[in-house]
Amino acid sequence: MLTIGSIAPDFCLPDSNGRQVCLTDYRGQWVVLYFYPKDNTSGCTAEAIDFSGQIETFRKLGAAIIGISPDPVSSHLKFIQQHDLKITLLSDPEHQILKSYGVWQLKKMDGREYYGVARTTYLIDPHGRIVNLWQKVNVAGHAENVVCQLRSHI
Repeated sequence: MLTIGSIAPDFCLPDSNGRQVCLTDYRGQWVVLYFYPKDNTSGCTAEAIDFSGQIETFRKLGAAIIGISPDPVSSHLKFIQQHDLKITLLSDPEHQILKSYGVWQLKKMDGREYYGVARTTYLIDPHGRIVNLWQKVNVAGHAENVVCQLRSHI
């Protein structure tokens, strides 16, 4: 897992339209980079809707919101359309970026072990440095918490 004060690893991944989006595209502005397990599951849907609902607040504060999961581009497109999401979702089916950010982790459920995404959010400053980190995110109220932290850094 990366730590506060680290430089966020750069990446380029496809968005819901297949267009390559790179972290360096956002240099000079704040970035809320959140990792989530799967499109159209209850917690992931609630989180995406909450971030979308706060999109204007984030924009006014100079921040972009990017979500990354291992879902394919086609899944992201359906997810965005189904829930009228206003955020950027990127696809990492090879788990390269998930691993570089330390969120592809061994998990346990019902006595079995498997690898999956640990719900995590990074707040990245305009210079590419991680200034805040949320691990094992509780979805309820998370978007508002990120807004509050962003305000404290501006």
